[in-house]
Amino acid sequence: MAPRLSCFVAERRPSPLKKESKTDKRKWMEDHEVIENEFGFLHRSTITILLLLQFVMEPAGGFGLEDQNVVDSANKMPLYSNIRLPDEHIPYFLHNNMHIAVTCEKDSLCPFKKYLRELESCWGYEKDCKPEYRFSYPVCTEATSGWANTVEGAEEIFWKQADFGYVKEMLLEMQTLCEPVSAGDSSLACTKYTRYCRATNLYIDLRNPRRNTDRYREDFLEEGEIGGHCKLNKKALVDEGEHKSPLQSWFAELQTYSQLNFQPMEGGNCDLVIEKPTYFMKLDAGVNMYHHFCDFVNLYISQHINNSFNADVNIVMWDTSSYGYGDLFSDTWKAFSDYNIIHLKTFDHKRVCFKEAVFSLLPRMRYGLFYNTPLVPDCFSTGMFRAFSQHVLFRLNITKDVPLMGRIRVTFLVRSTQYRRVLNQQELVKALKMVSVFDVRVVDYKDIGFLEQLKITHNSDIFISIHGAGLTHLFFLPDWAVIFELYNCDDDRCYLDLARLRGVHYTTWEKRDKVIPQDKGHHPTLGDHPKFTNYSFDVTEFMRLVLSAAQRVTQHPKWHFTQYHTEL
Repeated sequence: MAPRLSCFVAERRPSPLKKESKTDKRKWMEDHEVIENEFGFLHRSTITILLLLQFVMEPAGGFGLEDQNVVDSANKMPLYSNIRLPDEHIPYFLHNNMHIAVTCEKDSLCPFKKYLRELESCWGYEKDCKPEYRFSYPVCTEATSGWANTVEGAEEIFWKQADFGYVKEMLLEMQTLCEPVSAGDSSLACTKYTRYCRATNLYIDLRNPRRNTDRYREDFLEEGEIGGHCKLNKKALVDEGEHKSPLQSWFAELQTYSQLNFQPMEGGNCDLVIEKPTYFMKLDAGVNMYHHFCDFVNLYISQHINNSFNADVNIVMWDTSSYGYGDLFSDTWKAFSDYNIIHLKTFDHKRVCFKEAVFSLLPRMRYGLFYNTPLVPDCFSTGMFRAFSQHVLFRLNITKDVPLMGRIRVTFLVRSTQYRRVLNQQELVKALKMVSVFDVRVVDYKDIGFLEQLKITHNSDIFISIHGAGLTHLFFLPDWAVIFELYNCDDDRCYLDLARLRGVHYTTWEKRDKVIPQDKGHHPTLGDHPKFTNYSFDVTEFMRLVLSAAQRVTQHPKWHFTQYHTEL
């Protein structure tokens, strides 16, 4: 968000005794290092200090990474040139970046002028956001005892748990832990429990890296090896250590943050200076879509907190081991950065200084999103997860195909793993193909590149698969689609809750006597387990559920061909 300098000290200038020429005025300004604006005369150093202080004093829209352009006089590109967002998101972005909206209004070449008529649009977390202009509202069908007394109360709780109200709560939690006092100083501001932090002029000394086999070593940095030149509130920092855990907070990494006696960016204190804004992330399992997309969702939420969606940023994987990182979904990073992901070990044996850094929200935070998060029952459809889906699909250039008239596209995702295979899959597929309006596709995503996977998913109306991480693809289904978890293997909340977050309809197997397990299942240590066997399904019951899902699709208000639902 643009800096708002509401109070400042103006330079006092002697009143001229005679009429002054423009040359005399300019010479006085150069001699006193001041500039003139609508407020009068300001000293250049005063502006620098105010801009630094603004970063930590205004957590609800303080310096986002976009704002580097505001103070970068060398940047000749228009302020709007970095906007690369879905059309629906642009007025919301401009609402939070009014300086860019003003630039656009004045520039005849700005391609975003039509969105200037919608500047009241807001995500919901902004201080000036009017309820009627929010991006969206969740829907609750009833109030569940123990959660809320009214449907409206349940909707408010759900909005704070899993929608843009979650961002608002984070913004309200932001506190300054290390405060700059002069130009060129550092800063550190964090949410509660150091789950998210922003830093400027950050110093990290990796000349003696203590690497071992632990990916998230908690004593990796000692006193003086991370810090900045700022006034540190050490007690406030220590008080935020309650959630100290590798994928729950940044406390282990920041507990030794030190008040340095030198400015990191001055005097040759850095072997390497990173000018480009940088996001630090600690990642979950890159070989499992469910777990890895906890990383991507939290990165997207962090961008909202930081009011920045610029892809001209570095992403650094914080990993204290020497290992590599297996990533089956690496194409997704292109939605967030124009560059390859950097491993922390790249900086070993150097003192590295980061001009702007964000420590991103983490994938397994307590009451975080979306791993094992308890949600208000009977509520669904969060704008934040829909916006995440739109953002990723847009950045990765995943488009909708022109739908076939009156056809319903059914995608059956198969598993070629040892367990949770559908033993009578061919029977089920044959039954699907007997329905004339079904356009049936059977896919095994392990043989298909991820971008192609997304295209198939995004052009599916009914998506069917047995319990497994592949169901995370529901994020990228169209709004009218139905996700059919063929059998949940007694894990009844995982993908139901994910579907509720995304806002697509969820269905699963209902009649236990019509599903036949191959055996009791054989977990390596827990014994009998429903996730460790294979299954056969009653064909008639299967088709009943699929036809019910098809009715859901065709009755959805966003479905293209509502006139054809009577053919089912």
